[in-house]
Amino acid sequence: MPVGIVILGGGEATRLPGKLALEVGEVPMIARVYANLSAGREAFVACNGTFEAALDARLPAPMVVDRFGARGPLGGLVSTLAQMRSRLVFAAAGDAPFVDSDFVERLGAAWNEGDEALVPMHERDGKLQLEPLAALYDRLAFLREGLVVLRSGRGALRAVIDRLRARTILVPDAGLFANVNTPAEYAALCSGLRA
Repeated sequence: MPVGIVILGGGEATRLPGKLALEVGEVPMIARVYANLSAGREAFVACNGTFEAALDARLPAPMVVDRFGARGPLGGLVSTLAQMRSRLVFAAAGDAPFVDSDFVERLGAAWNEGDEALVPMHERDGKLQLEPLAALYDRLAFLREGLVVLRSGRGALRAVIDRLRARTILVPDAGLFANVNTPAEYAALCSGLRA
């Protein structure tokens, strides 16, 4: 079954404003995520509005403005999934430059009939951590439960996952999910790319 892509690019980024436009390997971060994931797939960007013109030009995908506002990634996902056609959709953080199409294919191959979510997890500091913004969702099931969570006044992706027939999949390579939230994390990312 074909997998669509939704890239979350509407966060406030208070610790690193403008991070999605920062260059990662000479490409703006969100454009790198788009290039890593979009080839041959239905791809959308969830956002709060347009980016600067040069960055917009590197994202030849429909952009859907989060109609729920200030509800975190959940509002952006629900707004965007309502516009898509693909039954299965991979949700990707716009600041996670190492997740790629091969990973999406791995999740697609692991999807079972009856699943409504397949969420990667990995070990970090001795604890298992879920990665809901590198996960595969049944679009219609997510919309069904995501709207319930939003209408209840909550906005946590975990609350939606708890309402879905969700499975987890252990991914040993935690580096795959590295994202950028602070100037120090951006510096470390750039340093790692040069090494």
